[in-house]
Amino acid sequence: MAESFQFELVSPERLLVSEQVESVVIPGAEGEMTVLANHAPVMTTVKPGVVTVRTAAGATERYCVFGGFADILPSGCTLLAESAVSTGSIDREDLAKRIRNAREDVADAKEAATKQKAQEYLDHLTTLEAAL
Repeated sequence: MAESFQFELVSPERLLVSEQVESVVIPGAEGEMTVLANHAPVMTTVKPGVVTVRTAAGATERYCVFGGFADILPSGCTLLAESAVSTGSIDREDLAKRIRNAREDVADAKEAATKQKAQEYLDHLTTLEAAL
């Protein structure tokens, strides 16, 4: 049995997870990363995607996150999400609305940097939609 550590997933609305886990897969800005017990300290931004949690009891849970930050320490991991929901309760209408809004942001962007950032967000959302 793998060593466990404390994981917390927090959104502005509520605390979604606070428990001992064996591993967490986070969609980091630089790519997916797996967090295990005694991980080296890291702070990373989180892009829209799916967080996969393997609990100490052996269950697997998945959550959709829409950006945020993860603070990883040897003793635990805290993910502060801009928005997060369990994949089982994902509102596909809300996701479709976010994609429509992101497409509008890309079309309305006047500056190259603004357009690029909007396009990256749209790409993350469409990747998330495909993963579900």
